[in-house]
Amino acid sequence: MDDSMPPENFEDLTLEEDYYAFLNLSKDASPEDITNAYRRLSRLYHPDKHRDPIQKKNAEILFNKTKTAYEVLNDPHQRAIYDTLGVRGLQTDGWQIVQRTKTPQEIREEYELLLREKEERRLQQRTNPKGTISIGVNATDFFETYDFDISAPSIEISSMSISQSVEAPLDTSHTLILNGSIATQNGTGSGNINCSWKKVFSTKSWFEGGIAAGNGLIFNLKGYRTLSKYCFGTIQSSFHFFGSSVSPGVELMLARQLARSTAGYITVKGGASSSVNTMLVYDAEKSHCVIGLQFGMQRSFFTMSYTRKLEDEGRLKGSIKFGLFGAILEYGCQKKVSKNSTIGAAMIIGIPTGVTLKLKINRANQTFLFPIMLSEELLPSAIFYGTAAPILGYFVLKKLYIDPYHEKQKRRETEKMKEANAQKMAERRKEAAIAVSLMQETYHRIKSEEEKKHGLIIILAVYGSTENISNLNPDQFDSQLDILDVTVQLQCLVKDSSLILPNRSKSNLPGFYDTCLGEDKQLRIDYHFRNIAHSITIADNEMLRIPRITDH
Repeated sequence: MDDSMPPENFEDLTLEEDYYAFLNLSKDASPEDITNAYRRLSRLYHPDKHRDPIQKKNAEILFNKTKTAYEVLNDPHQRAIYDTLGVRGLQTDGWQIVQRTKTPQEIREEYELLLREKEERRLQQRTNPKGTISIGVNATDFFETYDFDISAPSIEISSMSISQSVEAPLDTSHTLILNGSIATQNGTGSGNINCSWKKVFSTKSWFEGGIAAGNGLIFNLKGYRTLSKYCFGTIQSSFHFFGSSVSPGVELMLARQLARSTAGYITVKGGASSSVNTMLVYDAEKSHCVIGLQFGMQRSFFTMSYTRKLEDEGRLKGSIKFGLFGAILEYGCQKKVSKNSTIGAAMIIGIPTGVTLKLKINRANQTFLFPIMLSEELLPSAIFYGTAAPILGYFVLKKLYIDPYHEKQKRRETEKMKEANAQKMAERRKEAAIAVSLMQETYHRIKSEEEKKHGLIIILAVYGSTENISNLNPDQFDSQLDILDVTVQLQCLVKDSSLILPNRSKSNLPGFYDTCLGEDKQLRIDYHFRNIAHSITIADNEMLRIPRITDH
């Protein structure tokens, strides 16, 4: 279960400049705010403000950075690109052809167009393998015992199926798909192979045609079309040849958006298994609900299911289905245990199908299913142990493997991030030291002015990892704890006895840098206002405004 990121994705870990934070602005700052912030920092960093040759050279580094941030944010065109795509968007070749009147959404579309050739080359080198392995287990001996049977219970593999598909994108519009499957149950096997070609005409329509071989020859045709803003449909036809006969089939599906989170579907099938199915789907941020009704020559039923989406990327699901065939009650849960892996378990209680425990593991695009038949009758013991065993097993697995794995993965990703940004972090540490040296005169001036009017005086401000900040003793401050002293930096940002920091990472503020890349960070400030001591600690991305109303 290795979800480590390959070296070629290091660019995704690279830190980007936050021009808003560097100028101490919120993202909705007005042009006037941007100009004022630029002028304020220019008074600190402009080379002409310093006589010492070393200070003048150091000031030039930060003044150029200030000028770059101002030029990007003060230009509506560049600002739209930066807000939409970040610094990487500004560095993309071809922006000179983009009209300066385009909206952020149009700029994003233009950006995607500029990258299309690169994406096509990547597609040609990539396949999208998907597979499912299902192993059916018969464990009824554990729950269905007989008085005359004194042998130990046995577990049997009753069925097995393997399916695999591979997509070969020829370009962004054409895809070749090859899939096949084999299955065996109670000693009887079967298999098929299918090859299809998909053509995407636009975002509104596509077509797919294929041929399959297995139990005879099958030709498939399928099309998709957006009919209106809230309506789309698909049509699929098949011709199954076996021996000297042919069995045609057709399926028509029509879907319509009924409300913001609700859609309705109606499906009509014709052929050997004709049916009409209607379904109502509600999909919101925290829940997913499906109600369906089908009438068919071979099978008619009513179904209803509800899924609750949990904050920790888990899901709880329950469903009921009943018809002429009997009834099925299913309940279960699934949990994402790593970046690309999900595990789940469901109990299926049916009449007359019995009790089955279904275990499921998703790893990237591979799915492993283990349906375990516990009993052919509705036995309370089978239902109880089938429900309790996965819960107990998950907590044991979480304690022994999942939690240690997450800790190891977090350390690994932190190391990768540090490795990818080693040079940039060295530059930021150097810039921070330069900024503090250039701020000394401004620091003493602002502090002296605030002392005279009993205003806002920063006694001690520190920035670093949440753990170190929480355990910090100001009387025993140790700079070796990966904690940055930002007292000078914040006092220089005080204006009219107040300090306001936007809800952005503080690591991009002048004189700041990230002391613990990849970890949660906090900012703690001990200050005096009107000769009264105060202290406040905030999260890295939390907005700060001091003095607080309660301090007045």
